Amino acid sequence: MSINYRQKTLIGLLSAFGGNLPSLDFQKYLFLYTHEFQKEPSFEFIPYKFGCFSFQSYADKRRLIEIGLLWEGDDWRLKNPSKQPSLFDEEQFDAFYERYAQLKGDPLIQDIYRRYPYFAINSGIAKRLMNSQELKNIHEHRPQNSEPCFFTIGYEGSSFEGYLNRLIKNNIHTLVDVRRNPLSRKYGFSKKTLCDTVQKLGIDYVHIPALGIASDKRQELATQEDYERLFDEYEKQDLKQNQAALKQLLNLVIDRKRVAITCFEAHVCMCHRSRVAKALSALPEWDYNIQHI
Repeated sequence: MSINYRQKTLIGLLSAFGGNLPSLDFQKYLFLYTHEFQKEPSFEFIPYKFGCFSFQSYADKRRLIEIGLLWEGDDWRLKNPSKQPSLFDEEQFDAFYERYAQLKGDPLIQDIYRRYPYFAINSGIAKRLMNSQELKNIHEHRPQNSEPCFFTIGYEGSSFEGYLNRLIKNNIHTLVDVRRNPLSRKYGFSKKTLCDTVQKLGIDYVHIPALGIASDKRQELATQEDYERLFDEYEKQDLKQNQAALKQLLNLVIDRKRVAITCFEAHVCMCHRSRVAKALSALPEWDYNIQHI
């Protein structure tokens, strides 16, 4: 039975607390453990309905249920606490338990909201738990920039949560997927999951496949020159043949003010979204700054 570093972190933390924790407490403990006890956090988090949340932790939970290490259900429960795989950093897990075991439920959430207010900006329970000054501090950590702007973003090399945080921190209103085939082997980035998740964060999702590049044209791209040849062809042929799709994107920018187009590549110079942005900026109606995030 093989489990990875992230999954061992989940098992180790749960074991330190006796093998059974409510989902909300476990998520908060995981946040604190990765932020305060790991040099390189095994999980990243976004501000969500109840504060800090990791989608990846639940993807790993499903895997641990499949291989028989966790019980299925809302809570986090080890199936056989005495027969878990060999772990690591047991002293570190024990130290974390000693520091935080007495902090649970609402006091645990309040502690995180006070010390990490960014992760409370989307919380639906903050008003119940925090005083007026604390709520003001949380509000001040919300992204404030509302100036119209056009963004491009790639997810290569990024965790799902890291990608989502870039959208949140830049106050993106609409995410436009410009992949021809929006499928990914990387967790979170296939169309359905990406669409469902950003909508839960208050960000609209639109897919414009006509602005994508067919996957067979992306084969054997080894150098920057290869990419430039592909993008030159895309600009001269595909974009000119898909002016209606470009106009659709322009109208979204005009209407939604802060729009990001997304594709895979981390560096914009290696991605066709650079040419989409170039084509947009050449339109007579265009009057927006462009940022690559």
